[in-house]
Amino acid sequence: MERRELLKTIALLTGTAVVGGEIFLTGCKNAATPKSAFTPAMISLLDEVAETIIPTTDSPGAKAAKTGAFMQVMIEDCYTKKEQDAFIKGIDELEKKCNKENNASFAKLSSEKRLAFLQQLEREAKEYNENLKKRKEKDEKFKKENPPPHYYSMMKQLTLWGFFSSETGMTKTLRHVPVPGRFDGNVPYIKGEKAWAE
Repeated sequence: MERRELLKTIALLTGTAVVGGEIFLTGCKNAATPKSAFTPAMISLLDEVAETIIPTTDSPGAKAAKTGAFMQVMIEDCYTKKEQDAFIKGIDELEKKCNKENNASFAKLSSEKRLAFLQQLEREAKEYNENLKKRKEKDEKFKKENPPPHYYSMMKQLTLWGFFSSETGMTKTLRHVPVPGRFDGNVPYIKGEKAWAE
């Protein structure tokens, strides 16, 4: 799968432009952050969120691709300060909201409750991003300020991006041919067949 195609797909799935996606054209804007704002507990939480989005089935899930560590690198090296702050604050908000609504941290929830909680966040993020888009269309000053999308949208984007660009996602989830043979544009589709990783 080509990177541009992956970014378009992620934007389509999350309903908002991929934050940091321009690095494929311009490279990362920021030097590595001298002192990380991420703790091991935060990375572990991001792994659990990612694993709920892309769970382990007959192929490895997002946790196997170390998407939490991928998110840390992308946030610290490629996001603006405003986007970084929104993401870090979002991790805290996610845990607080989860504790308030479920009387337990995200990591302690069953897989069914995790999924239901993230589906609720997905709806909240969609509404937030739509309102953000409408406000940007009406208010030029607000558009220039360019506030980041909902933190969950960024988490989901980075989960998809990190997983499907990882060795695990490319070789164990998608169909992978290390040395491609001839091109055949008319291969019959077999139901349940994996997508190509090229």
